[in-house]
Amino acid sequence: MGNKSRIIGFDLARAYAIFGMYIVNFNMVFGSYNDTSLVGKFLLLFSGNSSTIFVMLAGMGIALMTNRPHYTAEERKKLRHIVLKRALFLFVLGLLLSIWWPADILHFYGLYLFIATFLLFLPTRYYLIASILSILVFHVLLLIIPFEKGWNFDTLEYTDLWSISGFIRNTFYNGWNSVFPWIAYFTTGMYLGRLNWTLLITKKKVFLLGAALFIPITILQICAQNIFTNKELIEIITADYLPPLLPFLLSTIGFGLMLIAGFMYSSSFFLENKFIQNLATTGQMTLTHYIAHLTIGMIIFSLLSGKPYGANINETDYVHPLWILTFSIVYFIFSYYFSKIWKTKYKNGPLETLMRKISS
Repeated sequence: MGNKSRIIGFDLARAYAIFGMYIVNFNMVFGSYNDTSLVGKFLLLFSGNSSTIFVMLAGMGIALMTNRPHYTAEERKKLRHIVLKRALFLFVLGLLLSIWWPADILHFYGLYLFIATFLLFLPTRYYLIASILSILVFHVLLLIIPFEKGWNFDTLEYTDLWSISGFIRNTFYNGWNSVFPWIAYFTTGMYLGRLNWTLLITKKKVFLLGAALFIPITILQICAQNIFTNKELIEIITADYLPPLLPFLLSTIGFGLMLIAGFMYSSSFFLENKFIQNLATTGQMTLTHYIAHLTIGMIIFSLLSGKPYGANINETDYVHPLWILTFSIVYFIFSYYFSKIWKTKYKNGPLETLMRKISS
């Protein structure tokens, strides 16, 4: 029962992450970050946290996939090959998607997986060391290369993405989810995947550690303008996603730890609940749902709202946040029932099946 609880808790966290990404991405295209209404502010709460949890859970999934105490040399080689093939699949798929959706995370995910193959069977402490090094490298790069290089922040377009230098810079330094520092979330997730989640003390420790990171930093970010007078210091403390500075990184990691531990704990009380089982199934198909909402979902919302996909983000004519929230919920309900029906005939989601066939 402990292992079943662990898996359901993991999948429920993934379902939350994909729902959060619905809100963030629909709001990015059709909404406005300048909306000061209560609902508008509520939508902004998902910004950053959803993507970071998505990456942490990806790392956790790879660790769970390779979590046996002992492997033969041949078994390790086979697992590395599987992960490498999945990395290549996601990298190529993500690059294709980025033609339509420039903020794609999948090709970055493919690179995280590629790097993870060198860490898979190392002692778990190396996962945390990798996280720390990634954050340090990013902040050193900040001193060398202006973060805004290549960006048009008025339209959130990366102007030289498809040049060699621009692609390398975007991929490893200042892209939406660049390797540095974002792989820190992935390797932190790998560390979490190696923990014994059947123990209550594990869930408590992870939750409390997350709270110790998230709560103080969030309070500091809220109160920064009232505490400090140095403008640069305030910008560092309150920076959000672009650039992902240390306070943002620690805060979002903390939130991720709290949320993952919370789902791991609460899932043990609902193991036989059909709704929870179907919700976990939705979490198992995050790859399918991620691509579907960025293509089918965006087209549907564009037709319903009358606002063309790809319009400048700073237009004054934006969709009210209440409609964005409503559409996100309705679209997630559709995802839930699609997953439920699909699961009655197939073990994995459509794109998950394709990835497994390619990498097997």
